[in-house]
Amino acid sequence: MPLNRRALALSLALLAPAAALAQAGYPNKPIRVVVPFAAGSTTDIIARAIADKMGQSMGQQLVIDNRGGASGTIGQAAVAQAAPDGYTVMVHSSSHTVSPHTFAKLPFDTERDFAGVTPISSTPNVLVIAPSKNIKTMAELLTYARANPGKVNFASAGQGSATHLNAEKFKLAAKIDAENIPFKGSAEAVNEVMAGRVDYYFSPIAPVIGQIRAGQLVPIAVGSPKRAAALPNVPTTAEAGVPGSEFNFWIGMFVPGKTPREIVNRLNDEVAKALASPEVRERFTTLGADAWTLKPEQFDAYVRDEIRSNAALVKAAGLEVQK
Repeated sequence: MPLNRRALALSLALLAPAAALAQAGYPNKPIRVVVPFAAGSTTDIIARAIADKMGQSMGQQLVIDNRGGASGTIGQAAVAQAAPDGYTVMVHSSSHTVSPHTFAKLPFDTERDFAGVTPISSTPNVLVIAPSKNIKTMAELLTYARANPGKVNFASAGQGSATHLNAEKFKLAAKIDAENIPFKGSAEAVNEVMAGRVDYYFSPIAPVIGQIRAGQLVPIAVGSPKRAAALPNVPTTAEAGVPGSEFNFWIGMFVPGKTPREIVNRLNDEVAKALASPEVRERFTTLGADAWTLKPEQFDAYVRDEIRSNAALVKAAGLEVQK
């Protein structure tokens, strides 16, 4: 056997037992689940819903570690720098694919330093307004915005967050002038909209469904391509008269980039099992979330495509790049 072939065979022989050992012994201690947003955010709620079920199946607790701030990049950095051993995972939203374009410098490479495990859910955002604004339809909102150029504002869960991008895409499609007011998370954004200090917010459904049902917030439209099962009578933004405003807000699981493929596949299988359970499905229905899974390589490809498409959206919206 030529020398180079012998070297390759020896390398493979050495790697195979290590990979098998990683798979056979995993997990043998609790797994940290980094959520780069505050507790109570939709991403946090989704992460907790599947973590409980996965922990039961895997025989080890999945511990939520909220690392909010800087539009999710603080939590992202913690995961990118963690050991690639399967004991640190991240549950993040669509904004994972936005930060490369809204920050001039990041302590990680979004494509190289993370490996996708699977998407978990597709969760529509809903445009909500306080009843005190006396706006109940999209037509009324657009009339108000166009009559008050430069005076309208909207909330977001941070610069470059999925809620921010949804609102920017809507603003471009609707051809209105509105200013982004970023907050640390959904809870703070919702409170400011309810108080009438901010005009509207493209909120994930989970944090506002109670207030909508109680009449404390008015749902104008959902930003997703199709109506939300939790709000069947609320039109999409396109149906309400703003074509081209559709935005897919998703939540998915990631691990550090060099995590062994056997561990990535195991996590993928465990997420799929959790999403198939009646308890998680019922919880997702309550949250207005649709379960969604892909194989790791499919999810990686989807993320790469989103990174590129969001570059165009960020440029078109003229978003400020943070130094």
